[in-house]
Amino acid sequence: MNNYSKKILVVDDEKKIVEVVKSYLEHSGYEVYEAFTGKEALYVFEKVPLSLIVLDLMLPDLSGEEICKIIRKKSRVPIIMLTAKAEEEDILKGLNIGADDYITKPFSPKQLVARVTAVLRRTSDDPVPLSNIFSFNNGDLVIDSLKYEVRKGNNVVNLTPNEYKILMTLVKYPGKTFTRDELINMALGDDFDGFDRTVDTHIKNLRQKIETDPKSPKYILTVHGVGYRFEGAE
Repeated sequence: MNNYSKKILVVDDEKKIVEVVKSYLEHSGYEVYEAFTGKEALYVFEKVPLSLIVLDLMLPDLSGEEICKIIRKKSRVPIIMLTAKAEEEDILKGLNIGADDYITKPFSPKQLVARVTAVLRRTSDDPVPLSNIFSFNNGDLVIDSLKYEVRKGNNVVNLTPNEYKILMTLVKYPGKTFTRDELINMALGDDFDGFDRTVDTHIKNLRQKIETDPKSPKYILTVHGVGYRFEGAE
């Protein structure tokens, strides 16, 4: 990956943190922009074709959650949330409103650079257009990628963040067979600390939620000896 073409916006009201993160990212070859308030962040977002945003949640004017929601109405640029909030509920909230990853303070700058690289690798070849709503089999299964909402028939399906990530990875590449390791790398990231067979559990749970007959799935198909692929006529 040629990092010099990648523009990263770092948003935090603590200037020392911005300086450290900027230094590490620039050392890795990224072009880095700074913002210390929500308004500054949105200004840079409108003016610069960003590749990724590192976004602190606690800002003096707008919250990181508000900024994330505003950006998600216009763009799918990857967002890594940076915050002192470490509760699972806060992390899930951040992921549900559109964050691609979540790092808690205090953090290692090297770890942050690694997460930036991992997120960019997962999203660099993303073929899904903005504002895309996927509808399969005459509305039997509908995925709204902006709202992060999945519906089966007339009912909203409650997916965990990992289930949603795996489903979207499969949907983005219909007909492509993924190995378990590929799904871990593309959907769950390098920091995933489970086993490859954990993917099977996620797939089983997904089928229970989106398939009419989980024992005879028509969306997420098993390719024996290899992995899984997504089928379904839009």
